[in-house]
Amino acid sequence: LWHSDSSFRPIPAKFSLLSARVVNPKGGNTEFADMRAAYDALDDDTKAEIEDLVCEHSLMYSRGSLGFTEYTDDEKQMFKPVLQRLVRTHPVHRRKSLYLSSHAGKIVSMSVPEGRLLLRDLNEHATQGEFVYVHKWKLHDLVMWDNRQTMHR
Repeated sequence: LWHSDSSFRPIPAKFSLLSARVVNPKGGNTEFADMRAAYDALDDDTKAEIEDLVCEHSLMYSRGSLGFTEYTDDEKQMFKPVLQRLVRTHPVHRRKSLYLSSHAGKIVSMSVPEGRLLLRDLNEHATQGEFVYVHKWKLHDLVMWDNRQTMHR
């Protein structure tokens, strides 16, 4: 699933890295979607519509979409949804980007169906080929990315 690492935590991951210790000879590529370019490509009406929206991110939501629905009371408490802005401004270069993830299951100000349809549309937009880099792993590769402006799978 396309995601941004730990978006379901109150303070999500800034950076992540992967190091290739063993490489599968078939498959195993990692795809990265540039959420800055995806935001830039939106029309002005859509940018205005989503500017102030806030999403609920939950590990239980993303896992539930794969059929994992049994959680203990402790897990439910530990993985309560957190709020994340849908459009973020990077603290260093001030560039705007979408903040999407498979963990985002609801938009606070919308009905669940309406919010999920918008999230689906934005995810489809953001993961088009023109915004995606595919890393084909070689032994000893090291890849680092900024989760604040990237989704991956």
